[in-house]
Amino acid sequence: MFEAQFQNFDEPEGGTALSARLAAFREEIVQRGLAGFIVPRGDSQQNEYVAPSEERLAWLSGFTGSAGLAMVTIRDAALFVDGRYTLQAAQQVDTTAWSIEPLADPPPEQWLTQHIKTGERFGFDPWLHTTAAAERLAAACEKAGAELVAVDDNPVDAIWSERPAPPLGQVTVHASEFAGESEADKLTRIRAEMARLGLDALVLSDSHAVAWTFNIRGADVAHTPLPLSYALLPKDRAPTIFIDSRKLSNETRAHLANHAEIAGPEALLSALTAASRNNAAIGLDNATAADVLSRTIKDAGGIARRIADPVTQLKAIKNATEISGARTAHRRDGAALARFLAWIDHEAPGGALTEIDAVEALETFRRHTGALKDVSFPTISGTGPNGAIVHYRVTRKSNRRIKPGDLLLIDSGAQYEDGTTDVTRTIAIGEPTAEMRDRFTRVLRGHIAVASAIFPDGTHGVQIDALARQFLWQAGLDFEHGTGHGVGSYLSVHEGPARISKLGHVPLRRGMILSNEPGYYKAGAYGIRIENLELIMEAKVDGAEKPMDAFETLTLAPIDRRLIDVAQLSAQERTWIDDYHARVRREIKPLVDDEATKVWLDAATKPLA
Repeated sequence: MFEAQFQNFDEPEGGTALSARLAAFREEIVQRGLAGFIVPRGDSQQNEYVAPSEERLAWLSGFTGSAGLAMVTIRDAALFVDGRYTLQAAQQVDTTAWSIEPLADPPPEQWLTQHIKTGERFGFDPWLHTTAAAERLAAACEKAGAELVAVDDNPVDAIWSERPAPPLGQVTVHASEFAGESEADKLTRIRAEMARLGLDALVLSDSHAVAWTFNIRGADVAHTPLPLSYALLPKDRAPTIFIDSRKLSNETRAHLANHAEIAGPEALLSALTAASRNNAAIGLDNATAADVLSRTIKDAGGIARRIADPVTQLKAIKNATEISGARTAHRRDGAALARFLAWIDHEAPGGALTEIDAVEALETFRRHTGALKDVSFPTISGTGPNGAIVHYRVTRKSNRRIKPGDLLLIDSGAQYEDGTTDVTRTIAIGEPTAEMRDRFTRVLRGHIAVASAIFPDGTHGVQIDALARQFLWQAGLDFEHGTGHGVGSYLSVHEGPARISKLGHVPLRRGMILSNEPGYYKAGAYGIRIENLELIMEAKVDGAEKPMDAFETLTLAPIDRRLIDVAQLSAQERTWIDDYHARVRREIKPLVDDEATKVWLDAATKPLA
């Protein structure tokens, strides 16, 4: 009945089975006169989701998370991951060969300084690191009396005999009914920002920026409609898009040719060299531009200006068409979620369902909308102790039966042409414990505090992050991930530049869409997360002395009332929950076409007792 078309449950290679690869890698770097090398998770554009041909870290170490890096010397090997992936990394890599280290505190460069020796040469691929990252590596090597060396070709590729070919996903036009703004108007706004920054040219090193600017989408990486590409925008000439021509249909080529020249990816560095002559100031995105681009500009006599790509900010602030599309997409998605949640409530207490069954069912319900293009990331379906692994991905080996007494954490999203969704619900299977209800309610209260916040326009995400954690902190608890990330419009489900986290130092502006997803994770027992997407909008505050903003909740799906300890809630919090559920019922019920789900929805959204 149910099946998954956009995700699989294969067990990735890992553990001691990959020890031979680490040994072969060490032999390769020694042959190159190197004593060590760094292998990051990202590709040449620092993408979160990368093509199979770019999965160097997973191939070498076995770690399949979306953030991390490895440092390998002739003596030691370390895998650096953030708090989301600590448990996962320990399960996937051979811990007799690799140590697992924190990704941020202390930084990996500190490990490098302690493990590279005086006079040794440490290698890096300048296509896979930003200039800032390369500078940190160089400083760490210098502190140890070692030398950082840029390589012309990656040593992982030299030993990866079955490395997949680069992707050739077909590029499509993102229609104006979804984009809401023409390429010409976007280029005008971008050039205004270039003039403000004093740039002679701007490199779009982020494929998301290229896709947004030229109203195209692609299929080069999983779950994000991304056409891997670059663009060079001179201040006074037509831009050039660098993309493999095999991805372009006649229609798409004609669309792009209206506003840009088209060249192959191999022409990027020569075009950048030409644009950089005569002391030209070239803008490079400090978050995604590879160090090799900066080196090319400097070698040609230009000035590499490291900036925050202005397209990132422009793209993050959705226009009226994109906002309308997001609301429509979330109503459609909410109807599919209602069918799924009703099905889970009916079937799971019998003890026959598994985590994979839940993933397949949810994707199927979304496909039944007739509008699903892909899932926006691999569904996280974790029950019992698997729910405590923040970014758990179920495989056929790890697949756990959903049993009475468990909590099921399911974090999922969809890609529709009119919007991208991301939602997490925690579901009680049978009777939850008092501790589960206490922890869930603390998480819920933090979620409500964020959703209800009123704040000055331009507030930073770090100022809101503590609202989500306050009730957990009161019990000596916390969660090891950010509270919220930006979300694209039929693009990346994790979009910059703004976020709600301890590191969220970008101003929040009206039109941005962010997630609101506090959680709690008890290792070996269960996980809890409640996630809705929020649109930043103007707040009407009587007597306000400055522009004020608030959140409009976009996600429409019931929150499990069985897990709420009503005694903990304030009157305002109870009102928020009842109002939210009334809205879910009002907007979703007309889109539900089966009576059983309608009956379930009425019960799931009735006022708290």
